[in-house]
Amino acid sequence: MLSYNKLRLAAAFLKGKRLQHLLGSALDYRRSLLSKKVVMKHYPPAVMIEPTNICNLKCPLCPSGNGTLKRERGMMDLNGFLKIVDQIHHHTAMLILWNQGEPYLNPDFNKMVAYAAQKKLYTMTSTNASLALDHDAIVRSGLDRIIISMDGISEETYNSYRINGDFTLVLDNMQKLIDAKKRLNSKTPFIVWQYIVMRQNEHEIPAVRRKARELGVDSLEFKTVQIYKPEDLIFLPTDHKLSRYSAEGQDFELATQLLNRCRRLWTQPVINWDGELSICCYDKDVIFKIGNVYDLDFYDLWTSDKMNKIRARILQDRQSIEICRNCGEGIIQKLKL
Repeated sequence: MLSYNKLRLAAAFLKGKRLQHLLGSALDYRRSLLSKKVVMKHYPPAVMIEPTNICNLKCPLCPSGNGTLKRERGMMDLNGFLKIVDQIHHHTAMLILWNQGEPYLNPDFNKMVAYAAQKKLYTMTSTNASLALDHDAIVRSGLDRIIISMDGISEETYNSYRINGDFTLVLDNMQKLIDAKKRLNSKTPFIVWQYIVMRQNEHEIPAVRRKARELGVDSLEFKTVQIYKPEDLIFLPTDHKLSRYSAEGQDFELATQLLNRCRRLWTQPVINWDGELSICCYDKDVIFKIGNVYDLDFYDLWTSDKMNKIRARILQDRQSIEICRNCGEGIIQKLKL
């Protein structure tokens, strides 16, 4: 039996031409893989929109937090967000409302969610929850799914990675959001506690399970950590089954073979806070310049020669693209523990 959350997602695809474009994009992708030639005629089923690339934390493995993100920092304007939604909502069913940065730092974020909800879009976001949140406003916004990142069950473990974070505040926000759902008699948002498994917190997994049951979150998800350079190896779990990498000495690589394919380039583009279209969430500094949705039509950019050249390169030699060599597409990111 489908859960209420999955029913909400399914219902979103039944509006307008969304189901047609969902099936069409899947067919485009399959035909592209078989022919090794790009086929792209449909809107993506999901679009990731970045409310901001500013964050209140200094997490050592996050480009936004550790200061390695090169592009300009800023907040998406509410009117700009409305313009994007108006362009895509007849054909796209899901909005993934995060990228780099903390979404709830954008003062208009709940308004953005509410507008998307009015258009019957399935909305989801991810937050560090280490800031003041209006729990009732989150519930009333119509948000379908919220991921709360908390990678520790003790203050010491949590603070070892979530630099500048407030463990007690995160725990309090999670509990108050659960309470707000009950008080307002709402089945949404679906609350996910996301736990990135690292060396300093892998021993707490049993305690995390118990705490998640105690709180009453809708789901507890364990995720593998992404690293970038040899200095980051200290974050890899000692249990190799909990890692997405194989490592030897100072060398590491994805444990999964890199195939010449990428579902995201057919199904899930990114629109950054300033309107710039990214090919995917791993192009964090917009290395591949496609265009701006405030200046040009989204569909024209999505099906443009610039996008199709990247897709063609993926189909022939994905290994040649640097950001693809450390990409989560096609590998195990969520752990089934």
